[in-house]
Amino acid sequence: MAPIPSYLAALGDAATPFAVPEVAGLTDVELLDGQRAVAELRRRVDAVAAAFAGEIAHRSRRELGHSGLAQSNGLRSAEDLIAKVTAGSRREAHTLVKAAEMLPTPVRDDAPELPPAPRWQTLIGDAVSSAAISVGAADIIRTPLAAAADGATDDDLAAAAAALIAAAPEATIETLATLATRARDELDAAGIAARENALRDKRYLKISKQLDGMTRIHGLLDPESAAIVVPVLDAATSPRRGGPRFIDPDAAQRAEDIVRDERTTDQLSLDVFVELIRIGARVDDGTLLGERKPAVHILVTQADLEAPTDTDGNRVGAAYFEGCDEAVSIATAERFICSTGAVPIMFDGDGRALNLGREQRLFSSKQRTAMAARDGGCIICGAPPSWTEAHHIDHWVEHRGRTDIDDGVLLCRFCHLNVHNNNWRIRRERGQYSLEKPDRDGILRRTPLDRRSPALQRLLSA
Repeated sequence: MAPIPSYLAALGDAATPFAVPEVAGLTDVELLDGQRAVAELRRRVDAVAAAFAGEIAHRSRRELGHSGLAQSNGLRSAEDLIAKVTAGSRREAHTLVKAAEMLPTPVRDDAPELPPAPRWQTLIGDAVSSAAISVGAADIIRTPLAAAADGATDDDLAAAAAALIAAAPEATIETLATLATRARDELDAAGIAARENALRDKRYLKISKQLDGMTRIHGLLDPESAAIVVPVLDAATSPRRGGPRFIDPDAAQRAEDIVRDERTTDQLSLDVFVELIRIGARVDDGTLLGERKPAVHILVTQADLEAPTDTDGNRVGAAYFEGCDEAVSIATAERFICSTGAVPIMFDGDGRALNLGREQRLFSSKQRTAMAARDGGCIICGAPPSWTEAHHIDHWVEHRGRTDIDDGVLLCRFCHLNVHNNNWRIRRERGQYSLEKPDRDGILRRTPLDRRSPALQRLLSA
């Protein structure tokens, strides 16, 4: 293999066959030096690409109409033409055109001379043309400074641009964006309120059903909303994200449990989000949700609920959440039937709806309070009581489970799902609860479950 400098020097020669270099044998120094050299080459190529984009934009300017370069190629704008030629995105093309506007202006005979660009823009253009900064970095610097231009002097803008250009080679794009935003706010403090309102107006949350049965959530958080939501999700997943090391044994154990959790970090974030919605709906005083409390309705036939398990111990049948056409398992239906947050509606063989949400079928709030005092939270993982649902240790339909405190335990949603969907069982013998589940060999094993109530532990140790 040719040395990296020679390899990079030959990249622009179309007559040289192209092949990705073998870098596994490089030393650490060679590897990092090569990466820096590639970055330098990219900045130079981007500067050339910006120059080409600028000329394409000039030959596609609006006053040329259909004779312009873009429209004569059947496209509406220079950005569309650049994106097509480069097989890139329109956003990338727009960034190149904006960078070209800051490059030195060539002398032209076919267009009137443009007024000189502000000094701060010239500084950015010079940095691009000399490959000191990338086109992406130039856009990161230009956009916030342009927003502050009406409230700042040219000297102040030029000083800010110079400082940001100097910082760019040692900063990531994210860090540079933060520095540029702070510079903008220092230059134009009077515009902060208007910019905040503009960001707030962009906020939204949209929920849409997909054909595969999933539901997509997408949206944008304004800074104030993000300041509330992001720290909560970070706190729930911080051990996964390099969070602090804990001295307190309970905090250390929780961190270790989260790290070992089989869910991905994104799945954990979603489950926390859903739990917070569920908990918030439970305690809402009507201010947000009105007088009619939202409830989960699950529709299932009596035959499916009472059907025996198959040879593998799985419940066969289908149930449906109200408003959703995608079937869910009977194990999920049972989990929601024994959950305080669900209103199960069962159909008999004649198609009549049987309301299974009778008061005696669900644990009362007083019973939940007693269980929380006894268990101290989820009896499996220790999640706080506010995160839990009441679970019948004997399924209501299959085993005629009784709704009294001894036959119920508190489980968080994730553990509740595991118990039902994996055919696990929680057993009670002489006041001691244990989790019964098969090991890798299919042999049922029982693991004692510790109740974390300090008052109960004190009583039992007396």
